[in-house]
Amino acid sequence: MVTIAVTAEPENEPRVAISPDTVKKLVAAKCKVRIEAGAGLSSSIDDDAYKAQGAEISASAADAVKGADVLLCVRRPSNETISALAPGAVVVGMLDPFGERSELEAMAATKAQLFSMEFLPRTTRAQAMDVLSSQANLAGYKSVVDAAAEFGAVVPMMTTPAGTVPAAKAFIMGVGVAGLQAIATARRLGAIVTATDVRPATKEQVQSLGAKFVAVEDEEFAQAQTAGGYAKEMSAEYKAKQAELVANHVKAQDIIVTTALIPGRPAPTLLSKAMVETMKRGAVIVDLAAERGGNCELTVPGQTIVSDNGVKIIGKLNYAGTVPVNASGLYARNLLSFLNLMIDKDEGTLNVNMEDDLIQGTLIAKDGALVHPNLTKETA
Repeated sequence: MVTIAVTAEPENEPRVAISPDTVKKLVAAKCKVRIEAGAGLSSSIDDDAYKAQGAEISASAADAVKGADVLLCVRRPSNETISALAPGAVVVGMLDPFGERSELEAMAATKAQLFSMEFLPRTTRAQAMDVLSSQANLAGYKSVVDAAAEFGAVVPMMTTPAGTVPAAKAFIMGVGVAGLQAIATARRLGAIVTATDVRPATKEQVQSLGAKFVAVEDEEFAQAQTAGGYAKEMSAEYKAKQAELVANHVKAQDIIVTTALIPGRPAPTLLSKAMVETMKRGAVIVDLAAERGGNCELTVPGQTIVSDNGVKIIGKLNYAGTVPVNASGLYARNLLSFLNLMIDKDEGTLNVNMEDDLIQGTLIAKDGALVHPNLTKETA
C-alpha cells in the first residue's frame, strides 16, 4: 500500500496540497493518506472533512511523513521534513527550482526523488496536471477583483437620473493564462478592455474575449513567435516603437494588470517610472510578477504603495493564495493527475516510470543529486 503524506505549509502559504475529494480518490486507489492536523484550515478544510473521506490525521509533520512513500506539498518542505522520509521517497510540489540553490541542493542530498511541477512539459497530455495554469487562472481573476475594489470609481458604465457614469478602462499587459482570465473578468465587470502581448497569435484570443489588441503590427511582429508558441527576441527598433505605443496608451487607463513572467529570470519591466508618472491620479496597477521583482519599475514586492502622482500599485505575493479554497482544490486535482502516473491502482503500489516524458520532465533530483538539465547545464 502506498502511503501519501501531507504536512502543513508555512504561515505565509494558505494553500494545501490535498482536498477531501482527492483523498477519496487516493483511498479508492488503495493508498493510505496521512495529513498533519490543521493542514487544511487556511483553505477552509477542517480535519473532519479529511477523515470523512478516509484520511488519517497526524499530530505533527514528523508523524505524517514517518514511513511515507510520497510527500505532497505546495511550497518547498523544510529539510527536517524531507530528511524524515526514507531515501528514495517521492516529493511532489512547486519546489521553486530556480530559487535558493543551496536549499535545493540540501533537499537533493536527502536522496528523495524530487518532482517540481513548474517543469511539467506543456503538452496536451499534461493539461490536467498543469499547476502553473490552474493557479495563474485564479490570479488573473483576483487581480481584477482587487483592482476594482481599490479603484475609487465604479467599473461598468451606469446611466442614472443624475447623469451617465463612464466605464473604467482596463489594460492587460501579457496574454497568457492569467492575462486571458484578467481580460474576461474585466469584461464581465463592464470595463473597456485592451490588451497587449509580443506574440501575434494572442491577438485573436484577445479579440475573442471582446477586448481590443494593442501592438505595433509590422512585418517583424508577424514573425515574432517560434513554432513552439514562444516569443522571439525583438529588435531594439521594434521595442522602441512598441514602448512608445504603450506609453501613450497607459496615460488614459484606469486599471492596468501586468502578467509577464520568464522562468528563472527577473520579471521584465513593462511599466517604467516615467510611464506611471503620466497616469491619472486614482489609477490602479496590479503587478502579478511581484514575486520576481515586478513588471512595474515602482512595484514593491509584498506591498501596496501609492506613487507621487497618486497611482496605486499593488505588489501582492502569491496571488493565487488569496483565493485558497479554489486554489487548493485545483492544485490538489493537478497533483492527483500527476500521481496517477506513478500509482498502480490494481496492485496499490508505487511505480515511478522514468521513461514517461512527464515524469522525466519534472524530476529535478534523485540519488542525492540534481538531475534536471535546466539545473545541471551551468555546471556541466
